[in-house]
Amino acid sequence: MSALENIRDVIFPQTFALLPDAMDSVPARAMLLAIGLQESRFEYRVQIGGPAHGFWQFEEGGGVLGVLNHSDTAAPIRKVCSLRGVHAMTRTCYNAIVNDDVLACAFARLLLYTVNGALPRQDERQKGWEQYIDGWRPG
Repeated sequence: MSALENIRDVIFPQTFALLPDAMDSVPARAMLLAIGLQESRFEYRVQIGGPAHGFWQFEEGGGVLGVLNHSDTAAPIRKVCSLRGVHAMTRTCYNAIVNDDVLACAFARLLLYTVNGALPRQDERQKGWEQYIDGWRPG
């Protein structure tokens, strides 16, 4: 099974089973695939030369802290953490997403939830890029 097939057929179903039903959609899955490919190519769980962890490349004081503390994502991520046996603390989650792809995917989906506007349609590439830049703030 390729890395993309694993994400699509194993990680996505497990992740979306732990999140509110409204979190699962074709645009959400497409954005998660695109961002994972951009950030790590689904090859690197620890950023080369940097501090980010997980396939979606979250920094401890950035995305991890943000999702844990955002008013719209704190409750869902704490539930996911509990179900994954991870204490919902910044350092603990940051370390866990190196090897827990379901938890990492949940963090990524919830970060996308905080980005303004509806997720892009297939023909809205620029909007997708802008939402990625807004949420991940690369560079």
